[in-house]
Amino acid sequence: MAVSAKTPTIHLQTNLPNPHHSISQKPKTLNIPQNLQTHRQFSLRKPHEISVLNANSITAQNPNSLILELCLSGDLQKALSHLDSIQELQVSIEEETYIALLRLCEWEKAVSEGSRVHTYVSQTVSSLGVRLGNALLSMFVRFGDLVEAWYVFGKMTERDVFSWNVLVGGYAKAGYFDEALNLYHKMLWVGIRPDVYTFPCVLRTCGGLPDLARGREVHLHVIRYGFESDVDVINALITMYAKCGDVFSARLVFDKMPRRDRISWNAMISGYFENDVCLEGLGLFFMMREYFSDPDLMTMTSVISACEALGDQRLGREVHGYVIKTGFVADVSINNSLIQMHSSFGCWDEAEKVFSKMEFKDLVSWTAMISGYEKNGLPDQAVETYTIMEHERVVPDEVTIASVLSACACLGLLDKGIMLHQFADRTRLISYVIVANSLIDMYSKCGCIDKALEVFHHIHDKNVISWTSVILGLRLNNRSFEALIFFRKMILMLKPNSVTLVSVLSACARVGALSCGKEIHAYALRTGLAFDGFLPNALLDMYVRCGRMEPAWNQFNLCEKAVATWNILLTGYAQQGKGGLAVELFHKMIESGVNPDKITFISLLCACSRSGMVTEGLEYFESMEHKFHVVPNLRHYASVVDLLGRAGHLEDAHEFIKKIPIDPDPAIWGALLNACRIYRNVELGELAAQNIFEMDTKSVGYYILLCNLYADSGKWDEVARVRKTMRESGLTVDPGCSWVEVAGQVHAFLTGDDFHPQIKEINAVLEGFYEKMETAGLRILQDSYGDDLEASKAEIFCGHSERLAISFGLINTVPGTPILVTKNLFMCESCHNTVKFISKVVRREIFVRDTEQFHHFKDGVCSCGDEGYWGKT
Repeated sequence: MAVSAKTPTIHLQTNLPNPHHSISQKPKTLNIPQNLQTHRQFSLRKPHEISVLNANSITAQNPNSLILELCLSGDLQKALSHLDSIQELQVSIEEETYIALLRLCEWEKAVSEGSRVHTYVSQTVSSLGVRLGNALLSMFVRFGDLVEAWYVFGKMTERDVFSWNVLVGGYAKAGYFDEALNLYHKMLWVGIRPDVYTFPCVLRTCGGLPDLARGREVHLHVIRYGFESDVDVINALITMYAKCGDVFSARLVFDKMPRRDRISWNAMISGYFENDVCLEGLGLFFMMREYFSDPDLMTMTSVISACEALGDQRLGREVHGYVIKTGFVADVSINNSLIQMHSSFGCWDEAEKVFSKMEFKDLVSWTAMISGYEKNGLPDQAVETYTIMEHERVVPDEVTIASVLSACACLGLLDKGIMLHQFADRTRLISYVIVANSLIDMYSKCGCIDKALEVFHHIHDKNVISWTSVILGLRLNNRSFEALIFFRKMILMLKPNSVTLVSVLSACARVGALSCGKEIHAYALRTGLAFDGFLPNALLDMYVRCGRMEPAWNQFNLCEKAVATWNILLTGYAQQGKGGLAVELFHKMIESGVNPDKITFISLLCACSRSGMVTEGLEYFESMEHKFHVVPNLRHYASVVDLLGRAGHLEDAHEFIKKIPIDPDPAIWGALLNACRIYRNVELGELAAQNIFEMDTKSVGYYILLCNLYADSGKWDEVARVRKTMRESGLTVDPGCSWVEVAGQVHAFLTGDDFHPQIKEINAVLEGFYEKMETAGLRILQDSYGDDLEASKAEIFCGHSERLAISFGLINTVPGTPILVTKNLFMCESCHNTVKFISKVVRREIFVRDTEQFHHFKDGVCSCGDEGYWGKT
């Protein structure tokens, strides 16, 4: 009973039971403040004049006549002033005068003036009659002051059906649906017979809950009291059934109507659309036309929205033509619906035509156009349209700002995004979660993840999208470890959806959190999300990137085998350098009838490159366009350069670049520079670097490649020069970081990490291995490096962080448990040899995935064949 405890104590007549005894769960609990506001006028009466009097009833002898005259003329302030004067003279005020004043206050929504009149009434009227009480009730309900309305209702000595209708409608309008229905039942209990105005209100209340059982009960009352032939009541019945999801009953009521008006047709058509029965709704629309009942704006708006929901472009065009033919195109709401429909079809040019022909554009028009551009992959035009909107002095709302922020995120327009953030702060639009979520997305994609976190922490009511956005943002900004922490916090409060799980699985794959990924897989199976959207492929990708090909194949066999699914497996084999298996899988894919796409050939060429399969790789490249009709892009050309370069065909790779039909990008020259690093071709490497830095001076990876080329060639002066350039440009190399998962928890280790709680034990274990390696006559590289070359390479390119992670894993897992480590840099030769030795000594499988290669160490042997560490390949 959410209301009775909070309603002021009012001594009612003994024959009036308290209406607040709720019998069902309600969507809203009544808190009674002094000024409870509603936004729309509520009326249960037919349209009427402001005053119940006419000029002929006013006589000069009546001291109230001037007030009545002033009320008729609408001069409220003068009427109240005269009321004050009469009160001072202690002249009695007639009930009709109060009624006229109250109705004028209601009409003008004069809250303070209405309260003034109520005060006079309370002081001078000992008992409230029906007409004066109803006038007060109607006024307070329109003001949204249910406390005073309830007080007046309790003071009335007599009540008619209008009194009950007003109060029932007031509760319903304020969202207190259960209380409204309880009042309706009390009304029947005290013997008041409902009228034609009662049922539409009560039925709308049932639909608002929604409560089908109580709606059916009211339907029986409609029949019992003989209103089954009233059009307004039957229309409300149709709407109630539709809102409660029972379109079958709604259609039965509709078909039995002896007479239908336009509202009847609209109620049934929109009911179908609201319940996703769009085809039936469209069929009824065409039937409506056959019955020579012309549709109105509401009908056409619903039909256009149905075409959008069905994705039927042809039908949408026909409806658009009908709109033009019938003249509805002049209405702004119709045009807005057309813009949204064409945008959803991807026909942004048609949407532009509608928009440009509009004589008047409201905020919805501009927002629909901006949102349409953004959703159709035209973010630059979305931002441009918003700029024009600003010049037109149209004030945006939260949906507009969210759409423009999404466009800024796609374009990386950080400055524009910051300006929008400032605007949202000034206008308090930041309080809308849709705006805050868009800001998180924008800052994340612009590389300002700390700013995104700041926005996230200021959101009071975080929803699933808020958490998903920040988790994805952390993953995009290479803070996957934190993404997993945020996910664990989220599941304590909210239920993640499939998009959330896809984002978290990506983070798991990045840091090799296999156990966490398995937990998410189990959760997805329990909740029925395992086959939802992109989640099956995300699970497959997680297993592949964690090097677990057996569960990956199990997941692959459960997936719908689209080209993206095959590509994930191909990429896995490419990362592991298993070109033969990749080629075998590619042929299975072709045999299954799946056509390869651009990503397929990138993975295939990469697999061939890592396995030295030059001839096969070139054959696949040649067959791309001629056999499979896939036009090569820059990434394919870069893959061919890498294929030739890794095999030592540097001049062939250079000549290939010269023959590329499009301008080479930094990635293509970068593949050549990497090949020059492998084979220490300084001259050609410098040429590649020169071309790279003409186009890209911000990517630190190319400077590292050039540094390593010079270091391998003994050109330390050049190494120093490149490092100086990097410092002057503000470029820094990420510190080495490795992640290892133990007992479902991911642990991170930075290069030179001395702050870990178990660092002494970790170093002791490593020292033990180093001593054994020395005894075995193996060369090792520890914290004090033996020569400048190895020291510089280790500092820049490796960091040795994987040693700490592996040692921690050995300490904290039982013997025989495989250890999976993921690192953010390359693996150097020294670390490669060290881990090989460790795997032999401890007789464990150790998996290390670096930024380039997947290494599987077992019994002192690595799956890369000693070709996959930095400085070797």
